[in-house]
Amino acid sequence: MFEFERPRGGERALLVHINFPHQPDQDDLAEFVELVRSADVDDVELIVGSRATPSAKAFIGKGKLDEIAALVKSLDIDVVLFNHSLSPSQERNLEQALQCRVLDRTGLILDIFAQRAQSFEGKLQVELAQLKHLSTRLVRGWTHLERQKGGIGLRGPGETQLETDRRLLGKRIKYLNNRLGKVARQRELSRQKRTRAKVPTVALVGYTNAGKSTLFNALTDASVYTADQLFATLDPTLRKLQLSPQREVILADTVGFVRHLPHDLVAAFRATLVETREADLILHVVDCSDDARQEKIEAVNRVLHEVGAAEVPQLVIYNKIDISGFDARIDLDDQDKAWRIWLSAATGAGFDELLEVLRKRFCEQAGSYRLVLNASEGQIRAYLFEAGAIESEKYENNGDIHLKLSITPALFNRLESRFDISSDRFEILADALAGAA
Repeated sequence: MFEFERPRGGERALLVHINFPHQPDQDDLAEFVELVRSADVDDVELIVGSRATPSAKAFIGKGKLDEIAALVKSLDIDVVLFNHSLSPSQERNLEQALQCRVLDRTGLILDIFAQRAQSFEGKLQVELAQLKHLSTRLVRGWTHLERQKGGIGLRGPGETQLETDRRLLGKRIKYLNNRLGKVARQRELSRQKRTRAKVPTVALVGYTNAGKSTLFNALTDASVYTADQLFATLDPTLRKLQLSPQREVILADTVGFVRHLPHDLVAAFRATLVETREADLILHVVDCSDDARQEKIEAVNRVLHEVGAAEVPQLVIYNKIDISGFDARIDLDDQDKAWRIWLSAATGAGFDELLEVLRKRFCEQAGSYRLVLNASEGQIRAYLFEAGAIESEKYENNGDIHLKLSITPALFNRLESRFDISSDRFEILADALAGAA
């Protein structure tokens, strides 16, 4: 049994949101309420307040603390949820004052992830994130314990319960890291096989509840769980998408993002998010009916930057046009390339436009090129080898490498963006793809 499993539902929660006028980048209250409901708890009461700065001791002031304590007692509250990040000492002081469990925003998101994880890998990742978060809070609950006494011949101060827990926690974290390392290596082998077979990968990313899984199911006839709640999908899913009789791509559905996604979660799910980093194209799904869509686009891009996927080409998908009243269409940039598509994953409107763009990008035949690399550009050669793009190579005495390559437009674009290599260095040997050079 995994460490994080717990009974679902049946918890009465009091929500706390404090406005800080001088902190512009605050978490959204409506999103916090959605997170709470996604955690399957009963939000009994919402407390909203204002402060200039957080209190170092309990985050909130004495007056607000007394008000919350009274409500906890009168409403029979099981847990108090804060829409903020609390320090371990603040969380401990609040629990002592309120005599109930206290959870901050990070703990709440971790709890939702624990409920959503279905695969073995997903459960390992969530447990690792929760244990890392817990390791900073071990002092809670153990301060009253004296040092353990050793047995005969081992009498003495021994180690405290806190030290014991830290040691056991460290061993468990090490074990989980090792298991996830094996999973990551297995994923890498599968990814290399797809790359060498020249099967492109398209990753669906976006803010949670933007409609990624609905779009994924509609395009691939899959049955990924969807619901109108945050983090409905947690475990990544890969499916084939047939663009033409000769060309297929791998479509990858990934976990949704939120503002201030806990760093422990980003770190734990880094192996999963490699699918995004190594993708040939990212479909960034956006809820176009959401008034805060631009802020959420920026939040997703920050996470993509954090996992090293900022340079992967993006196609923005404005979903839910059936709700917002927009028409299906393709928006072009200054170079007449598609950068945004308006569609509805629920009704299928705009799917023809999306598939047209994907076919144009992936279905043309690869062009033949010759490229000369110097001795210091071994990383480029290794990248081309992993991509299965090298048809032949010849080494010169001065260390130069003459490569004959077969490159698709998607790989060409990735090569240019990743290594900042000029297209002028590629000599066209056969009919290259339009726009490749």
